[in-house]
Amino acid sequence: MMLLKKLYFIARTRLLNYKIVSVFNPIFNRVIGGDKRPMYFDIDQTCPALRLFEQNYDAIRAELDAVLPHQHEMPRYHDIDIDLLYASGRYNREKRWNVFMLFCYGEKPEFNRKQCPRTCELLDAIPHLCQGFFSILDPGKSIPRHTSPSRYYLRYHLGLKVPKHNPPSLLLHDTKYTWKEGEAVLFDDSWDHEIINDAKEVRVVLIVDVLRPMPQPAHMLGRLIMLMARRVYAIGTHRRASNYTWKTD
Repeated sequence: MMLLKKLYFIARTRLLNYKIVSVFNPIFNRVIGGDKRPMYFDIDQTCPALRLFEQNYDAIRAELDAVLPHQHEMPRYHDIDIDLLYASGRYNREKRWNVFMLFCYGEKPEFNRKQCPRTCELLDAIPHLCQGFFSILDPGKSIPRHTSPSRYYLRYHLGLKVPKHNPPSLLLHDTKYTWKEGEAVLFDDSWDHEIINDAKEVRVVLIVDVLRPMPQPAHMLGRLIMLMARRVYAIGTHRRASNYTWKTD
């Protein structure tokens, strides 16, 4: 019975989340450029509200510094999202890729948000927000090449803690981006990408996913997928993320 439940869970998450949303890509391709779509985006022209994070870098970094000593009590990515099992749990398996979830398609992990109130206040000010979380890589933890299944959103990274010596880099398709503390980048992670990390220190970025600006009816389709994602992905992810807490003063 337990095996059947596990198989059902895997089939449900993969079919309803990854497989279904990808079938809408041909519709999005008509308005975003298809195989000629951009890889990187100008933040000020695309979603200027994201500049709030850079403007409040010190406050966000202070909240990160307060929770980072508890990294060992945070979930690895595959603990809350089974689709990341290979990248998080089997590739460089002795090293961790932890996440500290703050917003997931309308779901708000209460414990996590209490630890980072200013960061969450900023997240709540972003229009068409999909997700927001700290992504924490152990020294030497690389992430293999992969792609997002859908093209309805864009991904923002703000470098929060980046090793100065041999800093990790994002290889997006055929271009390389190296994180810097306090610097942000907005990109389309439906392009194949990987993280190359040979650093000797922890790397942390704030990841924020937002709905890609598109004309109608693609915009409404993107909003619909966001609603679907909350039902088939975020509720379970939120529940699992909420299992990871620690004692506070």
